Amino acid sequence: MTDVWEPRAVADRAGAVAEAVARLTRAAGDRRPCAPVRDVLGATDISLAYAVQQRVVADRIAAGSRVVGRKIGLTSASVQRQVGVDRPDFGVLLADMDVSALPAVPSERLLQPRVEAEIAFVLAADLDDEDLDLERVRSAVAYGVAALEIVDSRVADWDIAITDTVADNASSGLFVLGAERVELKAFEPRDVRMRLYADGELASEGDGTACLGDPLAALLWLARTAREFGDPLRAGQVVLSGALGPLVPTPPGVTVRAEMSGLGTVTATFSAGSADTAASAGSADASDASDSSDSSKEQG
Repeated sequence: MTDVWEPRAVADRAGAVAEAVARLTRAAGDRRPCAPVRDVLGATDISLAYAVQQRVVADRIAAGSRVVGRKIGLTSASVQRQVGVDRPDFGVLLADMDVSALPAVPSERLLQPRVEAEIAFVLAADLDDEDLDLERVRSAVAYGVAALEIVDSRVADWDIAITDTVADNASSGLFVLGAERVELKAFEPRDVRMRLYADGELASEGDGTACLGDPLAALLWLARTAREFGDPLRAGQVVLSGALGPLVPTPPGVTVRAEMSGLGTVTATFSAGSADTAASAGSADASDASDSSDSSKEQG
């Protein structure tokens, strides 16, 4: 059974969704972060935030992109405490977010990037059954891959509550998949040990238990939740299952490498081109984007 969220009353829900979509879309298009959207959505109305996410994703699909999978966020207890929630969230992966084949991660496409190392699962079967359990989810996985998720936020200074990150497609940015494909019979996701290096220096470490106790448990949560949203996981899709360790900032020019036991390595170099002046311009732009500065400081 998935979580059911109680919506907070918002007088004009359609208007709130439209305003949040416009703000996030403008931030992405102008390459300048915006004020938090919780001032129009409320800090706890998860259903309203997902309505914004669906609109943002639909607009990107209409512009020519296509869905290739999902990402699970807020799987770490420490991050959940930071944002003030007790459950994960999810976002949609689009084809143009996969930069695995590029010689460098395009820093100019990012505003405030951070990277986390994860296990990516590629599905061999649909997960739309009525009774989904861990055994069914395990059998649907074709293979696992070491992955880097480059998270990003259209909200200035990462000043986010749960509704901000959900509306912003779970703070999705880009992702990189490793080359080694490993079937589940050859490794156990919860036992994977991870070390993440930035320019050769150890910057983050952890293991599979950091991801809801087991990355397969995270996949099960997503499969049930996606099915209840009427958009179940499908064969061929990629699922980024959640961070195995703390986030690491990724300024232009940095090279990050994750080593994962049983899955090999995945490496990404960020282009030297500036990721705009987004971080420095964010606070000023946020003030322009919303006059509701007091309400936008609420925490979820």
